[in-house]
Amino acid sequence: MYRKALWTPLQSSRVIFHRFASQISSSNKSIQSVSPKTRSIIEREERYGAHNYHPLPVVIEKGSGVYVWDVDGKKYFDFLSAYSAVNQGHCHPKIVECVKKQAETVTLTSRAFYNNILGEFEKYACELFGYDKLLPMNTGVEGGETAIKLARKWAYNVKRVGRDQAIVLFAHGNFWGRTLAAVSSSTDPLCYEGFGPYMPNFQIIPYNDLKALDEACSDHRVCAFMVEPIQGEAGVSMPDDGYLKGVREICTKRNVLWIGDEIQTGLGRTGKMLACDHENVKPDILILGKALAGGFYPVSAVLSNNDLMSQFKPGTHGSTFGGNPMGKVGANVALTSLKVLVEEGMIENAEKMGQILRERLNQIPKDVIKIVRGKGLLNAVVIDSKHDAWEFCLRLRDNGVLAKPTHGDKIRFAPPLCITKEQTLECCEIISNVAKSFK
Repeated sequence: MYRKALWTPLQSSRVIFHRFASQISSSNKSIQSVSPKTRSIIEREERYGAHNYHPLPVVIEKGSGVYVWDVDGKKYFDFLSAYSAVNQGHCHPKIVECVKKQAETVTLTSRAFYNNILGEFEKYACELFGYDKLLPMNTGVEGGETAIKLARKWAYNVKRVGRDQAIVLFAHGNFWGRTLAAVSSSTDPLCYEGFGPYMPNFQIIPYNDLKALDEACSDHRVCAFMVEPIQGEAGVSMPDDGYLKGVREICTKRNVLWIGDEIQTGLGRTGKMLACDHENVKPDILILGKALAGGFYPVSAVLSNNDLMSQFKPGTHGSTFGGNPMGKVGANVALTSLKVLVEEGMIENAEKMGQILRERLNQIPKDVIKIVRGKGLLNAVVIDSKHDAWEFCLRLRDNGVLAKPTHGDKIRFAPPLCITKEQTLECCEIISNVAKSFK
């Protein structure tokens, strides 16, 4: 794999050490400064929970709209939105009411039987996104796994790739989950190191490089290219204008399926329903997740047309919880969550508020925030190397804004899509003041 040519275990260890050593040291100091109640909760989780996350030292107790409150009653703007799972805002009243009603009616039927909700949601979503069929799953990574399985089936049954020879392409810097298949496609040693052997026939090509894509797709064995329109976990890495249109043209020319990973970029986050809509192009297979149920339940979906989805026959793929009435993709919860985005104008609001946010952030001196990038309300800043992004986030927390670093020097700013102009400007002022505090 291309990834293996870039990294060795020694290099991986160095990357891990340098990325987190200063953060852990700073975090340990900051924990000592929190209230006794907050400290006891954090220490309990550290004692009994696996240490596979490095949370910001704040303990959230409740949320509403763009706000969350900690156990001490302090109010914050949520500028992470649960990695875009709560695009509609925390505890949206329409979705809350839907959850209550459905919980009192029936929770789980499994796919052994029909239920009266799933078809209604499938119809609404297929018509909204322009596909023939929807396959409901649970988590985003399950959506990715489903899309790859579908592409491989198509490769053998339609493209006539030799048995077990199908190749799936991924972009360098991708992130779509933590399963063995997902980490097999990763170029981040924190994700993949120590989990081998890796999935065969996964190949990595540079992101935002149409020439590399075209060359890779010339191999008949390549069946699919899975890519995020904007790489969120990589720090909101933006492609050139025209990249997605080029991906569509190359995949069509080479008879390769384009899998659009819109788990984080979709559902209004970038100021369009889908990030692909910015270039008016459509993937062969679309993956949705995160905000598909407004943060109330793990939900994902894979959409494609009849000729592709017909590759799945009874018994070839499934999920006990996928499509159940209580909050999975086939539920009223997911249906309501989509309608909230559309009917309350949240997608258009994301575009307007994102423009204001980036305009104000670009006014901050470049010796602290050196780069601002994004679309809609999926944005990131790059902190100058003289300063520490983790410490920046701690100071934001102290001033009422919650955000989290990614990949060392980058901070994502992704508030719920219901944020108002006044709230956006208030947060910009807080971010600006924190930046000034570093001088």
